[in-house]
Amino acid sequence: MRDNYQIQAQQAKRYFLNYDHQAIIEKCHLREDEGFLYTSLFGIPYRVSRKTGDISYLDGGTWMDGNSHGEVMTLLDLLCDSREDRRPSHQWKNMQSFGLQFHQNLGEHNPVALEYQQDPEGLRRALEALGGTPIPQGDVAYAIPVFEDLTLALQFWLGDEEFPPSLRYLWDENALMYLKYETMYFAVDVLTEKIRRQMKSFR
Repeated sequence: MRDNYQIQAQQAKRYFLNYDHQAIIEKCHLREDEGFLYTSLFGIPYRVSRKTGDISYLDGGTWMDGNSHGEVMTLLDLLCDSREDRRPSHQWKNMQSFGLQFHQNLGEHNPVALEYQQDPEGLRRALEALGGTPIPQGDVAYAIPVFEDLTLALQFWLGDEEFPPSLRYLWDENALMYLKYETMYFAVDVLTEKIRRQMKSFR
């Protein structure tokens, strides 16, 4: 039985392949050639195959496989379904506030926060390496570029004897002009993996 995530990613690729690529190029102001559309995600160059929908990212001059579920769903949603009139509001909104009421209390006591508790300075360095800029509130708090002028903020608070470490994500209030609510979680998954990779490189 095929993994549901793999099935969802393949469906997204088929959707992209059937989409008018010229419309995507014009809407998202992309560089393109016969084989690929070129863009960026979290400040990292990405390309999408016009023949297969496969995704790769540039790492040290080499194109690497970028076909994780999160990368596929996030990037193809941004390219295909972002609105023509998208624009940032430059106001933050808690990620859970975009969704249904039962999502309201999810996320702050995130198990990923336990990882960051072990190396807050590594987290800070990783966010800076990803193009993040410091923002108020939080022991480590940065705004990170996602796509075009869309940003995502990460706020991390260290735990102590009384309280566990806490992690919060904020999006620009106009984020739904760029991507769907479900895709926000996929994008956070991608960011988490980028942070892990950066933190590991510092050790």
